[in-house]
Amino acid sequence: MNIYTTYSTKKTSQSDPIPGKDMVKNSAGGFTFSIDDWQRLERFLILGTAGGTYYTSAKQLTKENADCVLSCIKIDGIRTVKIITDISHSGNAPKNDPALFALAMCTGLGDPLTKQAALMALPLVARIGTHLFHFATYAEQFRGWGRGLSSAIKAWYQDKSTDDLAYQAVKYQSRDGWSHRDMLRLAHPKTEDKEHNAIYRWIVSGKYEPSINNLIIAFEKAKEAIEPDITLITDYGLTREMVPTSWLNNVEVWGALLEKMPMTAMIRNLGKMSNVGLLKPMSKAVDKVVSKLNSENIKRARVHPLSILVALRIYQQGHGMKGSLTWDPISQIIDALNDAFYMAFQTVEPTGKRHLLALDVSGSMGWSSIAGMPITPREGSVAMAMVTAAKEKQYHIMGFSNRFIPLPISSNQRLDDAIAKVSGLPFEGTDCALPMMWAIENKVEVDAFIVYTDNETWAGSIHPVQALRQYREKMGIPAKLIVVGMTATDFSIADPDDSGMLDVVGFATDTPAIISNFVTSH
Repeated sequence: MNIYTTYSTKKTSQSDPIPGKDMVKNSAGGFTFSIDDWQRLERFLILGTAGGTYYTSAKQLTKENADCVLSCIKIDGIRTVKIITDISHSGNAPKNDPALFALAMCTGLGDPLTKQAALMALPLVARIGTHLFHFATYAEQFRGWGRGLSSAIKAWYQDKSTDDLAYQAVKYQSRDGWSHRDMLRLAHPKTEDKEHNAIYRWIVSGKYEPSINNLIIAFEKAKEAIEPDITLITDYGLTREMVPTSWLNNVEVWGALLEKMPMTAMIRNLGKMSNVGLLKPMSKAVDKVVSKLNSENIKRARVHPLSILVALRIYQQGHGMKGSLTWDPISQIIDALNDAFYMAFQTVEPTGKRHLLALDVSGSMGWSSIAGMPITPREGSVAMAMVTAAKEKQYHIMGFSNRFIPLPISSNQRLDDAIAKVSGLPFEGTDCALPMMWAIENKVEVDAFIVYTDNETWAGSIHPVQALRQYREKMGIPAKLIVVGMTATDFSIADPDDSGMLDVVGFATDTPAIISNFVTSH
């Protein structure tokens, strides 16, 4: 072998960096590009670290991302608070814990202006009692209970209407070892409003006055009732969390709850409502569920598409992930959840371009979970690809690991059917250059390669960016590369110096729209 042929900027093994490029070794041992702290902050806030990755434990991945949050706070704390607030309040993330954790870091580790901004943002990020309790847990990891934090907690209660305060008090009673009583004793809210004070006294002492908010009166009556009292639900709006556990095997109770049940609670309890006999074929209750699963309701409730995907998967299988609860799935509900998944994303306009949707189905993509939910990056990538495929006329879906894997998937399939196509594939290595090399070999005309991956590529003899440039040269097409990152690592196969490449976060609600806009941009 001529030794001088081993050094090339046009074809470099993925086990080595491209000469002249600033690359880092990923967790699998291959070389990729590193995203900046702001990009990684967004990945963390949307994808979280609860599931870890194939190569990195959840604890280590959380440490790495927390270090990134701290770096962003030091660079520009106000910008960090704004990003946290925007992503949380927009409903762009499937779980709110990363945002609450990052905001708590800002309140304890930022400069005075950052701390002030973070505390002012608390009501926007901690929107319900459970969020507040999570935040309190995280805050204690970075600071003490000084005047600023106490004032922010006090404002969280004081600024709520009487009805909202009562709702928070009875629906979200405790979590993480915290209760509203604990919060009030630390914050000491003071007000001249008699209704607020009556609720505060009830929270702290458990005693209520006849003039207290009607929701609390109904809640107390429900606790004392020997038999289920449906009127307490229909007349006062008690939710599932507010009624005694003993009521929750009663079909009439669930029928009354369904009438005003919040969207997230509804999709979470579809199995239970089927189990007790409320949801059965051709029933009015099924019609009610299907009618509620419309675009307007989903957007208003800020239901994340990943939550709908998880609900679809669990409901369709006819049993819960834990416990012994079983039910007979209703096909109309499965179809409605399938449609609701697409509605939960921002509106996407078709581009008229030719898309190769390349799914990384390697071993590392099938091991961990997205945002700690029972969906692997491998399965999630199929669902994300289907959103684009549903809008585009010209597309091809392929799978790859260290070899090309045909995937007979079309936009006409239901999500659960499409996901099943990748769920049983064997674990293998990763070569993210394969989509481009396959398109070259088969002379497939592509305007946009969209690669859904964890960026742990290592098995190829050429880097993905080099393969893309070869494709552009040989096919005469200025093809673009969009990398959809499915885990919260700091790696990307996209070259930040190439304007025809883009790195986006998997399962952000705006990702398909961003992809569409990038594909049509000049």
